[in-house]
Amino acid sequence: MVSKQQAAELVRDARFRSGITWAHLAEAIGRPVVWTVAALLGQHPMREDEARRIGEILELDDDVVQALQMQPYRGSGSQQTPTDPTIYRLYEAMDVYGPAIKELIHEEFGDGIMSAINFKVDVTRREDPSGDRVVITLDGKFLDYEW
Repeated sequence: MVSKQQAAELVRDARFRSGITWAHLAEAIGRPVVWTVAALLGQHPMREDEARRIGEILELDDDVVQALQMQPYRGSGSQQTPTDPTIYRLYEAMDVYGPAIKELIHEEFGDGIMSAINFKVDVTRREDPSGDRVVITLDGKFLDYEW
């Protein structure tokens, strides 16, 4: 039996060795690229047909294909500040702008939250004369608190 975390590392290794892009894998299963990467890194369960297709493309063992289908424990499981620079900067951005975003959500929508369950996310590149920009779109359904 392979855990979801072990499967994620095996997927990363196989993808690196093969030179296949995340976008190619997403296209192969008909899913958005960010969702696909998150699933392959252990944050979503894949349907059997999706997991098998990824297994074929990356030449993964049946144990890994099975692990890709398992229900995950979402999140990192740790509340420590991450040390990876890219992930740290996202934490930093939320630390700086999170309270302002929260206030604006409450002002616009009322008392509630943005869902991370009914959620879409996208990462794109925007050319800019001063250096290309990373554009991250977080698109979550508003869920009001019911008291």
